[in-house]
Amino acid sequence: MAPRAAIPLLVGMMLLTGVCNTLLTKYQDNQCVRNCTDPDPKNRRAFEQPVLQSAQMFVGEMGCWLVVGGMALWRRYVSKTTSQSYEAVPTADHDTDGASIRSHTALNGSGGHGHGHGHKDANALRGWRVLLLSLPAICDILGTTLMNAGLLLVAASIYQMTRGALVLFVGLFSVVFLRRKLHLFQWLSLVGVVTGVAVVGLAGALWPDPKKVEAHGGTRAAADVGADTLRAIVGVLMIAGAQIFTATQFVLEEWILERSEIEPIVIVGWEGLFGFVVTLLGMIVLHFAVGRTEAGRYGIFDMVEGWRQITHNRAVAVSSLAIMVSIGGFNFFGLSVTRTVSATSRSTIDTCRTLFIWIVSLGLGWETFKWLQVVGFALLVYFTFLFNGLVQPPFEFLKAREPVEELLPEEPIEHN
Repeated sequence: MAPRAAIPLLVGMMLLTGVCNTLLTKYQDNQCVRNCTDPDPKNRRAFEQPVLQSAQMFVGEMGCWLVVGGMALWRRYVSKTTSQSYEAVPTADHDTDGASIRSHTALNGSGGHGHGHGHKDANALRGWRVLLLSLPAICDILGTTLMNAGLLLVAASIYQMTRGALVLFVGLFSVVFLRRKLHLFQWLSLVGVVTGVAVVGLAGALWPDPKKVEAHGGTRAAADVGADTLRAIVGVLMIAGAQIFTATQFVLEEWILERSEIEPIVIVGWEGLFGFVVTLLGMIVLHFAVGRTEAGRYGIFDMVEGWRQITHNRAVAVSSLAIMVSIGGFNFFGLSVTRTVSATSRSTIDTCRTLFIWIVSLGLGWETFKWLQVVGFALLVYFTFLFNGLVQPPFEFLKAREPVEELLPEEPIEHN
């Protein structure tokens, strides 16, 4: 358990690594990898490998095993006496600093996962049952690849704001599959979130970002406005649609956490392993089925070309390593924050992450300021906070007449 003095550091590092995830991926998308010296900007090709970017995300998630291994070594060789005395401490829900203690109940198998749904089974994910974690990993593959493809078509801030649609699908899926109850103000919040995402998407469609290859010194020729608008709309729809898979992943992970004694960071490690294996197998199959054909050559399924682009371009290679590190760090610091503070605090930090991504993108000249985007972002922030109970409903009749059940898990799984 992190001391209270360390909370600002954990929050700051979670914010930093989260911002780096999106910005580094967009930076990678802007790198020229073919025909970079061609005087005609239309012939230059930027790095467009959403499947490879999904694979590198899973490698970053597998880095969680280093943390798990380090913690195991620490418990075994360094803190034997501490752990023995810790087990003698009665189960409590807070320590002297007021920070939540949940690891004790997880180790002893008492209680549910914050919602009281059944009892945790120590053997729930032993042996072949660990393969159940491949299901959320597959959802992660589909969702992340779609979002990476959508990021190719829109600005980084619009990408991050559109991901706010996750609240909609999490709310709906929690009601249908986890049997949660939504109050009137939460239903209103979902409508508001949809409106905010629609306004953000409209801003991207009306003022599409024409900059594609400026990062390597070129200036892109004026593209057809209609084509750019269509690209922006498709990108927003892809990112919003990807939240269906992310919400499904969320529900599966919540279901697993409610019924097993597995630590969230271990789940991330297993999902990273399963996700990387499945993605690698898919890349090999798609390379021989599509990538080797004339139409698929140099495309997103050309595995050989993708590897060449990474190994022959220093900026792409360095950014790949940085993305892996930032994703691993985001998982570690994010889980530390949710254990030390709360899940709703994590939600608030994610909102700050969107703001910082927007500011940095404007500062780097990757996009231009759009007032309509400000309106959409404000709607997203307000209704997301309202949904999570961080702000009170504006009218008395919208307020809940009974305790509000949290839809976020106490220890949500962090990804990207």
